[in-house]
Amino acid sequence: MSIIAETASISGFIGACLVDTDTGLMLASEGGGKGKLDLDAAAAMNTAFVKAKRQAMQVLQLDTYIEDILITLGNQIHLIRPLEKNPTMFIYVALNRTDANLGMARIQLKTIESKLEI
Repeated sequence: MSIIAETASISGFIGACLVDTDTGLMLASEGGGKGKLDLDAAAAMNTAFVKAKRQAMQVLQLDTYIEDILITLGNQIHLIRPLEKNPTMFIYVALNRTDANLGMARIQLKTIESKLEI
């Protein structure tokens, strides 16, 4: 079982993936599936989002790092968490907003990240 598979235990889980920011390619995934969430497209589009945020931080001369990015939609929560050990990769997870607990999801995602060996 891959470490990314552990994301399925997060309340409200829809899908998750590990993404290489340099290429936008998905390295591992869990969930998603036909009609639910296109994880390949999510990986590519969220890569552009992470790159844009890093560029904005550079322009603003913010001497810090991205811990996570939260996107709240009407019925979903999307979390993007760049890896502390390898910031050129991130974990993306989509949750059903009705069933998710944002605080717990962030804690669980951080724990899952700490187990990743890249």
